Amino acid sequence: MGLLAYGDTGWGDELFFATLMTIAVALVAMLIGFLLATIFASFKLSKSKILNVIGAFYTTVFRGVPELLVIYLFFFGGSGAVMYVAKIFGYSGYIEVNAFLTGAISIGIISGAYSTEVFRGAIQSIQRGQFEAAEGLGLEKKIYYIKVIIPQMLRLALPNISNVWQITLKDTSLISVTGLVEIMRQSYIAAGSTRDPLFFYSFAAVLYLLLTFLSMKLFNRLEKNYSKGF
Repeated sequence: MGLLAYGDTGWGDELFFATLMTIAVALVAMLIGFLLATIFASFKLSKSKILNVIGAFYTTVFRGVPELLVIYLFFFGGSGAVMYVAKIFGYSGYIEVNAFLTGAISIGIISGAYSTEVFRGAIQSIQRGQFEAAEGLGLEKKIYYIKVIIPQMLRLALPNISNVWQITLKDTSLISVTGLVEIMRQSYIAAGSTRDPLFFYSFAAVLYLLLTFLSMKLFNRLEKNYSKGF
């Protein structure tokens, strides 16, 4: 286990911080995804055909395009877009976008596309009488969504949100192409340095499985709490 020692003699500390980076990217991406899902789920549930088309376009494109391609588009295309704007203001140097931000946004957009369908399906599963009762009490639409609809939606959506989280967590491995040092990138560096790829890639698999296992335990507990009384 000398390869996993802390300090200059091993890669334990580097892999620990890479794991924290993986978790950080996944959490930020999920938050971005939830924000986008809230917006586009409301579009898909709207009576406006234009908003329906916008919502459908978003979910169709970002669920149909490979995740790695989305990351490449944002990482390399983002740099190009920023440099184009900079040239307008007289700056002609190279500008590289932040790898963490790029990774979180690109994965968040993908996560949001899946979460949109989860939220939409969960809201449509709520009995129509719940909406009618809230309206009959004279509650404002914003209030009854926060107090009545969203809590029920979360209960119905949690199992699928768990699946989206697992996908998001694994998709963080793809942002190693941007140079961000997360589990996959650090394993690649360690494998190349020690010429022991089997050990480090196997250990990376163990780390992902551990994160997945702990996530499942957390979501199972949340599901039990939200399902009290049902």
